[in-house]
Amino acid sequence: MSAIAQALRPHRIRRFGAVFREEGPRVAFARAAAHLKMLAAGQGRTDLARTSATGGSRFAFGSAWWDMARDRAFHLTAPPARAAGRRSVAVIGDLNLPQCRKYRVEQMDEIWAGLGIGYEYSHVEDIPRCREILQHATHLVFYRVRRSDLVSMYAYEARRLGLPILYDIDDPLFSVSAYARYSNLSELERPMARHFLDEAPLYLDAMNGADALSFSTPGLLEHAARYSARPAFLRRNFADARTLEAGAAARRGAARRRGFTVALASGSKGHDADIEVARDGLCRFLAGGADRWLLILGDLDKARFPEAVRPYIRSQGFADYPRYLAALAEADCLLLPLTDDPFNRCKSAVRAIDAAAVSVPVLASPVGDQAGFVEDGRTGILIRDDGWGEALEALAGCPGEAAAMGRAARTALEAHWTARAEAPVVDPGLIDWVRE
Repeated sequence: MSAIAQALRPHRIRRFGAVFREEGPRVAFARAAAHLKMLAAGQGRTDLARTSATGGSRFAFGSAWWDMARDRAFHLTAPPARAAGRRSVAVIGDLNLPQCRKYRVEQMDEIWAGLGIGYEYSHVEDIPRCREILQHATHLVFYRVRRSDLVSMYAYEARRLGLPILYDIDDPLFSVSAYARYSNLSELERPMARHFLDEAPLYLDAMNGADALSFSTPGLLEHAARYSARPAFLRRNFADARTLEAGAAARRGAARRRGFTVALASGSKGHDADIEVARDGLCRFLAGGADRWLLILGDLDKARFPEAVRPYIRSQGFADYPRYLAALAEADCLLLPLTDDPFNRCKSAVRAIDAAAVSVPVLASPVGDQAGFVEDGRTGILIRDDGWGEALEALAGCPGEAAAMGRAARTALEAHWTARAEAPVVDPGLIDWVRE
């Protein structure tokens, strides 16, 4: 099969769409070009194409299922791990997006390990790995996947093994009503926007194939109740030990620029409408005095800003998490503008968590979980309407206050948004679901 034909396989098109949505067209097309080169060189192919036809079956597990069924060994009375008195969670998900992978998959190891529960995870396209972790599990979690032959195969294997299934997601990808009024979607070409709307029922199908659901924010949980009657749990994003350690290290090593530096962590076309919320006020601030800087963390084009302020803008592309935190720690504050629409009302406060980890206060729209994470006037500032320029002027005029807010944000993060916080970041009902 040619490299182009390989690149146009449905799972790769879906991956391209996810990167386009989360990180913007420049990143998506750059990754697609690099992947096409790998395919042309005979690299980068998954087991999907080769194993799905094994033994004449549509599914990679098909031949094994047939043999076990003929030998009357298909159904198990209990998962082997449960029979041995253990509990173990297996996560199969879309792990292509680093921030999502960190907050929804990797950090859960801290929760389950602290309870003596096993934990393994795999990308949905890694068939051998997925099959292996299913055999060790007592519970399966699907993360951010849509209905597909692969997901159906894993769900069928989970039922064969007697594993309850939970579906976890952190954006309303299943919701046509949220997408239809999503301000950022209007920034995309119509075919791409239509693609996201067409994908929504497939995410909902995967959700409703599970026994229970979990969501990252109260807003998302409430919105999902319109689409599914499955039992649902709240599982907040939080700062794990590695985030706290990396944030403290970044703060200690931060090289501070003279003047006042405002960070903007974006850079994707998928967030252009959000940036517009604060752009005018930010530009007025940058033009209002010397030694004022904008640090763009991501891939946002400087051309979106007036020529007069461009000399005061510097950019740094997204790198690994420690380097991202190191860059963020050099700022005096972080801007988190969001349009107030149904999609954004479901969003978590992960960028605010990152900023608090490095003791940087945020100026944020009171939308989604940002309204609950930021203590207005103490750990940051919640900005309504067009108050961005005025808030920046106030902080720049009193840098000691900005620093104090940053320290308070770090203290609040440690007290309320960790695995050991007094108010649990994981619904106790979800823990009981695994322990049953």
